[in-house]
Amino acid sequence: MSPAPIKIGTRTLDWREPLVMGVVNVTPDSFSDGGRYAVTDQAVAHGLALAAAGADFLDIGGEATNPRAQPVSAEIELARVLPVLAGLRGKTAALLSVDTTKAAVAEAALAAGAHVINDIAGGRFDLAMFDVVAASEAAYVCGHLRGTSLAEVFAAEAPVTWREVADELGERLAAMPDRLQGRTLVDPGLGFGKGDHVANAELIARSGDLGRALGRPVLVGPSRKRFIARLVGSSEPAALDAGTVGACLAAVAAGAQVLRTHDVSLIRAALAVYTEIDRARSR
Repeated sequence: MSPAPIKIGTRTLDWREPLVMGVVNVTPDSFSDGGRYAVTDQAVAHGLALAAAGADFLDIGGEATNPRAQPVSAEIELARVLPVLAGLRGKTAALLSVDTTKAAVAEAALAAGAHVINDIAGGRFDLAMFDVVAASEAAYVCGHLRGTSLAEVFAAEAPVTWREVADELGERLAAMPDRLQGRTLVDPGLGFGKGDHVANAELIARSGDLGRALGRPVLVGPSRKRFIARLVGSSEPAALDAGTVGACLAAVAAGAQVLRTHDVSLIRAALAVYTEIDRARSR
């Protein structure tokens, strides 16, 4: 059974088909494409290309979240994100998401027209986040991690089961205003302090169980993560992208609703084949 639809702006997401979120990193230190789209015009062009390739969401991020990246202030994050948001607004039908853990950044992004706030910390890094998003009409992605900063998250890395993730995300859902819960997606937080590839693989395999346990649509973001490199035995871009395809298709088969990826065209092509084969089983 699919989760209840979510209305975002003029669009209603009914979860009948997997949706794709394209990553627009506006940072110099992203683990995947740091610096390639740090200039506003480059980031806007990249976002439009992802939308043309089939992205349902464009996720704009102004602060890298890998273990080697340095934290940045809300002012720096906004200086990176807001011009890109302005450049994309009105030029694409894709929903515009801002990837941030800061309530101040979320508030300014929402005022500038963001449709979604994607918070990897699920409100743990900034307790004002829930109220800020609840006061808008935007959707919210509640991510799972443990700790109150990325330094804590990666320092305490250890395997976690999907049931533990479900219980802890359930606590986050219960802590947010009722009016926000119906607009919330959950994200198991692949790679964020989850330990080895075995634990991350289990979270993908049980993503449908996670969604059913919480009654919420599930977003998964395996794209080019360290556990993918461990599984494929390589950090080369082509190998990481091939491994990402496998993880995304496994997530869809398990019951995930949204796939967050750097290479939208690759995931869209894989989904087209997967969907047709899946339909053929029921003919």
